[in-house]
Amino acid sequence: MDFELAQVNIGRLLAPLDNPRLRDFVDGLDPVNALADAAPGFVWRLQTEDGDATAVQAFAWDTAGSAGVLTNMSVWTSVQALADFVYSPGHLAVLRRRREWFEPVQEMTSALWWVPAGKRPTVADAEERIRLLRAHGPTPAAFTLKRHFPAHDAVEARDGDPDWLCPA
Repeated sequence: MDFELAQVNIGRLLAPLDNPRLRDFVDGLDPVNALADAAPGFVWRLQTEDGDATAVQAFAWDTAGSAGVLTNMSVWTSVQALADFVYSPGHLAVLRRRREWFEPVQEMTSALWWVPAGKRPTVADAEERIRLLRAHGPTPAAFTLKRHFPAHDAVEARDGDPDWLCPA
């Protein structure tokens, strides 16, 4: 069976998206998403039918008094493909400014996990992976760019059942 890499990252907003403080961030969303969409190894990203990724409702339990949580979820062909995009100049320019728009957090705000090729993760899957990573640190079920695991380790962790990675 072939696998793809799912990723989620969340951010607790310092202000509502229509606040002038977030103008540069909001103005940069379409260009950064276009870079991701065109990046080698990109497969899919979570968005509404209208193409709006900021309208996705998720992680309501994790707002911690912030102006809300933004969720970014995508699928890539490999850890390397995702890392190449994350550390590309166009994405790094935005990433370096994250403290202007998002609250600092101590908890993990991003997680990676393997999904069967062609299967798209849900918001519930993403919430589960963030919770797993926060509770147990990097494991084959939920990991990070710095400490990642091959797909076969994740399947072996569940007795060879690839469906546990991304339930129907």
